[in-house]
Amino acid sequence: MKFKMMYSFLNSDIDIVEEALEEAVYADSALLQEASLHLLQAGGKRIRPLFVLLAAKFGSYDIHTIKKAAVALELIHAASLIHDDVIDDAEIRRGKLTVKAKWDNRIAMYTGDYIFARSLELMTEIEKADAHIILSDTMVELVIGEIEQIKDKYRFDQNVKDYLRRIKRKTALLISTSCELGAICADVEKNLQTKLARFGYYVGMSYQIIDDILDFTSTEKELGKPSGSDLLQGNITLPVLFAMEDVSIRKEIVKVHEKMPRKEMDQIIKMIIRSGAIDKSRNISNRYLEKALELVEEFPQNQAKTALKNIAKYIGKRKY
Repeated sequence: MKFKMMYSFLNSDIDIVEEALEEAVYADSALLQEASLHLLQAGGKRIRPLFVLLAAKFGSYDIHTIKKAAVALELIHAASLIHDDVIDDAEIRRGKLTVKAKWDNRIAMYTGDYIFARSLELMTEIEKADAHIILSDTMVELVIGEIEQIKDKYRFDQNVKDYLRRIKRKTALLISTSCELGAICADVEKNLQTKLARFGYYVGMSYQIIDDILDFTSTEKELGKPSGSDLLQGNITLPVLFAMEDVSIRKEIVKVHEKMPRKEMDQIIKMIIRSGAIDKSRNISNRYLEKALELVEEFPQNQAKTALKNIAKYIGKRKY
């Protein structure tokens, strides 16, 4: 089943969210608006808004209320990507030039800041104290995760626990919060709110591990960026950590640097793929996925439950 078919009953609401996203980044400055729209219009699966809407389906669903949380979460994600691309000096994102590549670092940083600010402004329209506390805590953790990633660049002596903690902050918590905020905005009962948040965490962990696998196993066309980009930028992911258990491969990986020739990088990618590290990483992803699928069985039966189950399976098995 194609990804979009899994939530086709939400198509009209997704369209409303898309319109609201573009309205949210309207700016008096033509340059700021163009830069803000640049990444949003490049596409993306809209995983975070989708989880907001699906979680809300277990309560009092009103798209005109729910869309505010959905848009806010996607804007936070978009802003973090724009900032990431400055930090990583990335030229390509989703097959298009990054904001920093099309303009410059200063424009990119201010654009990211503006999008963050607009997300917070939208959230003020949601009169739920719990939602604000959870979102602010998540944003604090997100920033700590970004700082940890910078600190850990080219640090080849880190371990799996370091990696899991980092991806929890960078990815899983925002997906977990998407589920929880959707539930809160729809007045879902508290016990189910907690379960939805936990489900989002498990899915988010699996999602990021698969992303890190795909960085080595997918083509540049599929990824929208060169394969092995994470390692080249010094981000030590789970496949790299497992591959480095082989001393001979470790000796080659620790030589990686930002200006490494493409030919040498391709050889290291082949070593990582042949090492068995991809299968080991996928096994860890599958453990999180299994926990998510066990938990979703406890949810009330409706279209949203079926969609969440199918989306979780898709995320865990996707090829690019």
